[in-house]
Amino acid sequence: MRKQARKSYRVGPETERIMHRAFTLDDCDVFYRLNSHPEVMRFTGEPPLQSIDEAQRAITSYPDFETVGYGRWACVLKDTGAVVGFCGLKYLPEIDEVDVGFRFFPEYWGQGIATETSRACIKFGFDVLKLDRILGLVLSENTASIRVLEKCGLIRNGEVEYDGETALRYEVLRST
Repeated sequence: MRKQARKSYRVGPETERIMHRAFTLDDCDVFYRLNSHPEVMRFTGEPPLQSIDEAQRAITSYPDFETVGYGRWACVLKDTGAVVGFCGLKYLPEIDEVDVGFRFFPEYWGQGIATETSRACIKFGFDVLKLDRILGLVLSENTASIRVLEKCGLIRNGEVEYDGETALRYEVLRST
């Protein structure tokens, strides 16, 4: 698996409605609200953030853009400038794969934003990063995220143990 990009992509792909960029310290409040929201965190397998300080530490210590050149980008609505969630690619060294992942505030669910941004990130992974395969790891009870992965062309290919959870493994291969 090719994990490292030639440069750091702190700005990701754009879609009709969304600009992707790295989180900054100006995003601490929204990052905290997103990552402490019980409905948002329900199927992530991660504990919710407990404070703004924890959000600040998460943003400042996020290594992916420096270590592999890409990561999870803040999703900013072009028409309002509001951060509505995140989407992006993450290298998973434990399994030597790249995962597409997303997380959005509930008021933006059902609007096609997760599918729109995931498609753009997958295209970026294939066209810019020249990845051969992109995974989507999802808990079996997270039917909405499974549907997003399927709309993006990912096909179920078994299960994998990750972060102490059994996740469904979806994947899409780069077309030649």
